[in-house]
Amino acid sequence: MLTTLAIVMLIAAACTAGMFLLSFTSSSPADLGVRDGRLAKCPNSPNCVSTQAEDRDHWIAPLTIQKNSANAIEVLEGIVRRLPRTEIVEKSPTYLRAEFRSPFFRFVDDVEFYLEPESERIHMRSASRVGRSDLGVNRARIEKIRGLFQATQPALTTPQVLPANSGALLPVRL
Repeated sequence: MLTTLAIVMLIAAACTAGMFLLSFTSSSPADLGVRDGRLAKCPNSPNCVSTQAEDRDHWIAPLTIQKNSANAIEVLEGIVRRLPRTEIVEKSPTYLRAEFRSPFFRFVDDVEFYLEPESERIHMRSASRVGRSDLGVNRARIEKIRGLFQATQPALTTPQVLPANSGALLPVRL
């Protein structure tokens, strides 16, 4: 019984050490960045989301911005810097790339934002460097960033002016 317990503990320690080594040996993918107006495609594994994905499992909606939102990348940079275990790797007026590290094994997720110049959209991609499943971490991270970013944007709707006593309901802002 004691021998079995020792073997199980040794295997667990070896697996943990292997995970740490794996996290330190992963390098930045060569296909990151914007090429012909597109971010890199998601791999077949479920640990990636992208606004430019062509399949439902990886797709996530882009951010919408107000016209003349020249500071959108700076706003995103400020949001990303406030999130834990984050490092900004690259920034330009239309692009931002950051690395997020997991708390225990220190696995790296690459997160990219691309401000499409001809639209009012910011494309995003978040992908794990290693492993297959991320338990929804990349999607949850992008949705959190979306909420924080949208909170910085002015309301998209303008109140309607209705004639007095028209009986119509006025829009309510929450």
